[in-house]
Order: sequence, then structure tokens, then C-alpha cells
Amino acid sequence: MGCKNCCSICLQCLFGYETNVMLVINNKGVGALFRLIQFMIIAYVRAYQDTDSVISSVSTKVKGNILTNTSIEGVHVWDVPEYVIPPQGEKSFFVLTNVIPTPGQTQSKCPEIPSEVTKCESDSDCIEGHTEVHGNGVQTGHCVQYSDTIKTCEVHAWCPLENDTIIPKPALLGAAEHFTVLIKNNIQYPKFNFRKRNLLHHINSTYLKNCTFDRKTDPHCPIFRLGHMVTEAGEDFSVMALKGGIIGILIDWNCDLEFPERFCIPKYSFSRLDNKNPENNVAPGYNFRFAKYYKNNKSIETRTLIKAFGIRFDVIVFGMAGKFNIVPTIVNLGAALACLSLVTAICDWVMLTCMKDRDQYAKRKFIHLNQNGDSVQGLA
Repeated sequence: MGCKNCCSICLQCLFGYETNVMLVINNKGVGALFRLIQFMIIAYVRAYQDTDSVISSVSTKVKGNILTNTSIEGVHVWDVPEYVIPPQGEKSFFVLTNVIPTPGQTQSKCPEIPSEVTKCESDSDCIEGHTEVHGNGVQTGHCVQYSDTIKTCEVHAWCPLENDTIIPKPALLGAAEHFTVLIKNNIQYPKFNFRKRNLLHHINSTYLKNCTFDRKTDPHCPIFRLGHMVTEAGEDFSVMALKGGIIGILIDWNCDLEFPERFCIPKYSFSRLDNKNPENNVAPGYNFRFAKYYKNNKSIETRTLIKAFGIRFDVIVFGMAGKFNIVPTIVNLGAALACLSLVTAICDWVMLTCMKDRDQYAKRKFIHLNQNGDSVQGLA
């Protein structure tokens, strides 16, 4: 008998034919699960487009003038060549907002700025040829009078030395918030042979002379007021101008090329990029030094050292474009069909393991028929 049963089972396995049984289950929970999984799969593999990343070039042109009157330099007009440093940056530009000038420096000897390592009592406290990492020159080996009460080591340096402990307040060039910048941005998606620039078709010379970017009234104007960009980044220009900082100009070129070219337009946003954490405010802002060299009336090389504070604007362009392509469509369609076939298996498992009527479901789901087409048994 055991051998006959074994042979019967083997014959059933070899010559049995399986086909799906369609059952309509009126169960809201399982039905909702079935549709939810279907929706998630379709949403996940719905992509039918080929995509490409944006390639971009940027050029900028700042305009504006400022008149200042200080005790050190007197009346001074600042124009673009003087406050935009360097004249052309790589997708960025720097605008000077505050300065600490040290005019009339020449190569000579002078007492070092007082600090814990430069103060001295006698020449024995100073080492000839020694340089401090945070110092201003090379020590001569002499201890000299810095003031009536303080002595410091003498140094070979550009004298008089810079004293940057007091930062001008308000910022010397705080009016730079009224400056404007023209941003010209050319982009392309090579895969789709698509090119465009942020000077849209309706923009002409007359329009450029009169427009300034405004998110509500002029969202496509490529001329931006510096103060407006800083405000949109959530900052106060007068405060930021004191010690400088970095502002990101973000240009979003995400485009669906299924639609006409006119719908592919840039979207602008602004954000502060440098650290502004009040709990870790070491070396805040943005600054550097440069010098203007000339010969004095005695033909001695002289310079004006400038510690420059300002705002660097980084233009960051990003975007993706999509367009219909038959290859990703077929691939994603195949993936969707394969995944959808799993939905029934998942719901069957739920019915067989979690539902109260799972035994009745199993009897109707798995039916064995004999050669005459009669039902033999239901298997769970």
C-alpha cells in the first residue's frame, strides 16, 4: 500500500496541472491591503523617463557706488573695481562691506602687538630670528617700549603693525545692501540636446534696465539687490556686513521636458552657508587681507594693508530633466508587473494565517480534481 501511495503521489506530481482559482473575497481589510500594496508598487516604479543632470555656467556683474568719509582715508568713493574682489570669480563673487585699513606701512622695525608670548621685561626674553605663528614679523632680539607701561619684543615687519581688535561699527560699506548683481546662467542637458539661459524670451534690454528680482512681482528678473537676497536668507544685512559671511544663491532647473520649453524656468532661493551657531562662534564671518603698494615721496616701497570683511555670494546651480524613453518604460513596466504578481501572494498569506475564516478559504483556494473533473479534496 505504501508503495502504491508513493507511486500515486509521484504520478500526480508529474502529470498534475495547476491553474488559478478566482475567488472574490468580500473582506474590507484584505481588500484595502490589496489596493494599498498595488498603489505603492505603481508609485514606486512609475518612472517612464530617461533623466539627465544639468551642466551650467555662471557669470555675474555687480553695480553700485559708495561714498565714505573716515579719519584715516578721508573722503573716498568706492566703486566696483575696488569692492568686488576678485573681479571675476568661479560661480561666486565677493562684495566688501567693512574694512580695517593700516596705511603707510614700510619695511622697518617696530614693537610687536602685546600678547602673552610677545610681552617682555628685557632683551633676554626675545630671541633674534624667532617668529611667532600668530605674530607679525621676525624678532630682532630687543625688548622695546610699546607703551608707557608695556614692553614687547621688537620685530622686522611692515610697520606700523595692524591693530584689528576694533571692528568699525556700523559697517563702513553697509550701504552695499543697495547694490545689484546681474546673474547670467546658461544651462544644458546634453542627453536631450536641450539648452537654455535664465534670461528668458520676454527679457530684453529695456526690461533689464528697470527690473529687480521680486518673488511676487518679478520672479524671473535676473537682477538681484544684495540686501534683498540676504533678507530672503533670513539674515540682517547690517549685522552680517560687520564681520561678513557666505550666502548661497540657489538656482533650481528641475524640468519635465515632456512639456513645452517655455515651462522649463529657473527657481531662485537663498540661504546662509557659513556657520552661525551661537554656541560655537569661533572665527565668525568671512574676511581676508590684501595690500595696495606704492612708492612714497622718498621712493620707499609703501603699502596700505586692508583687512577686508564682506559677503561672498556662491551661485549654486542644480537640476534634473526627464523625457520619455522607451527603454526605461519597458524596464519599469516589467518591474511593475513582476511586483504586482506578488500582491496576490501576500494577500493569500494574510488570508491563510490571520483571518478567522482561513480554513474555509483554504478549502476553496486549493482544490484537487480527478480525471472526471470532480473535486477530490481541499488542502490547507
